[in-house]
Amino acid sequence: MEGKTDYKKRLLLLKSRKPRLVIRRSLRNIQLQLVNYTKDGDRILVSSHSNQLKKLGWKQHSGNLQSAYLTGLILGLKAKSKNIKEAVLDLGLNRSVRGSVLYAALKGATENGLSVPHSGEILPKEKILESKEGFKDVKEKILKEKW
Repeated sequence: MEGKTDYKKRLLLLKSRKPRLVIRRSLRNIQLQLVNYTKDGDRILVSSHSNQLKKLGWKQHSGNLQSAYLTGLILGLKAKSKNIKEAVLDLGLNRSVRGSVLYAALKGATENGLSVPHSGEILPKEKILESKEGFKDVKEKILKEKW
C-alpha cells in the first residue's frame, strides 16, 4: 500500500485550498498531520503521533480508539496554538468505517476548535472512548499541557 496515491481524490482535496488533516494508522500507532500544499511539495504544519502518549502516562496500546482520540486531541491543541482553524479530512486509501480509529482521531482533533467537515454519525461514542483505564487522567494532562 505504501507509495500509492489516488490522484483524483488528492486533486479534489487540494482544490479546497485548506490544509489537509492527514490520518494514517498502522497496527501499533496512529499519526496525524496538518499538511499544506505548495508547488515545491507538501509542507507539514503540525503533527502528532500516538507515541507521544507514553510520555503522558498512557499505558495502553497505542493503536486503539482511545489512543487515536488522544492523539487527535494533541493535534487539535497544536493547531489551535498555531492559529489553524480549518482543514479537510484526508484518509488516503484507508477504508471509511463508522466509529473507527480514524474517526476517533478526527473527533479528538475537532474538539479543540479545528473545523473539519464531517457527519456526527461517523464518530465513535463517548462511552466507548472513556472505557479504557487511565483515559481520563491522560486526557486531563493533555488539556493542561502547553502545546
